[in-house]
Amino acid sequence: MTLTRSIAHFTAGLAGAALLSASLSAQARELSVSTVLSDAFPWGQAAEKWAELVEERSGGELTLRVYPNSQLVSGDQTREFSAMRSGLIDAAVGSTINWSPQVPELNLFSLPFFIPDEAAVDAVTGGEAGELVFEAIESRGVIPLAWGENGFRQVSNSRGPISQPDDLDGLKIRVVGSPLFQDTFSALGADPTQMSWTDAQPALTTGAVDGQENPLSVFDVARIDQVGQEHLTLWNYMNDPLIFAVNQQVWQTLSEEQQTLLRETAVEAGEWEIAMTREEEGERLAAIQERGVTVTELSDEQYQAFVDATQSVYEKWAPRIGEEVVEAAQAAIDAR
Repeated sequence: MTLTRSIAHFTAGLAGAALLSASLSAQARELSVSTVLSDAFPWGQAAEKWAELVEERSGGELTLRVYPNSQLVSGDQTREFSAMRSGLIDAAVGSTINWSPQVPELNLFSLPFFIPDEAAVDAVTGGEAGELVFEAIESRGVIPLAWGENGFRQVSNSRGPISQPDDLDGLKIRVVGSPLFQDTFSALGADPTQMSWTDAQPALTTGAVDGQENPLSVFDVARIDQVGQEHLTLWNYMNDPLIFAVNQQVWQTLSEEQQTLLRETAVEAGEWEIAMTREEEGERLAAIQERGVTVTELSDEQYQAFVDATQSVYEKWAPRIGEEVVEAAQAAIDAR
């Protein structure tokens, strides 16, 4: 072999190695994932589980980096969907409540006293109504992949037990930034006060607000009883499913294999998180009671009184959500 040919082979080898390296680099992809809560909560654990499954099964070619506590939207959880739609965030495990300002159909799950139990949640998310909701999300530039669960939201306060609508009269209740929440608590005679969760905890401590509403997991992990919330009512007034989703443009840049991987792992992580959240409910409730919190459980008649008191809210919001979606959900609930 001549010196010229040797040099040519060597050069070709270097070029081939460079191309291989570039190819491998191009294949390796990291996506940002936003969540509102850290992995101290089931919500954050859902995102971490998704990231873990993706890394394991992609061999490191695709990774998810989780950013908890709404870091990617400067703490404003209601901006998460818009940020994902615009491409500032690649993916998210988000709340139907927080995304509802941009996707009105998601208010379905916030209709007061509409979805009564876990079987009803599963019937809605797993049926036609769930498909319509996912179609609504996708029409706004985001690809929904799977369901998770933040759980039923319960109400607590520092004044006394709540077992009938009159017990809420005049109570200042911290609520998330949703007009539907404002309408619901106003209909019950309360004084709904919108604020972020960061602002809510000191407001509860000082008595600037009397109460709040959140799932048991948040009440337990955040030790809300330590900020004066001595009375807790289990009323299941609304459910907050979580949704695993990806920006549409990011989704289109992924290979078919990567898309399948992301969807399958999201479904698996969601099923894992839903089961865990539900299994831990009893243990969390017992721990809350052991810390001295008075827990009120409603009878069927007491529950119906709250349904009746918020009927006007249902009538106002059902058309905004979409009659087709609401009717499909009602049919699923009735047939469960």
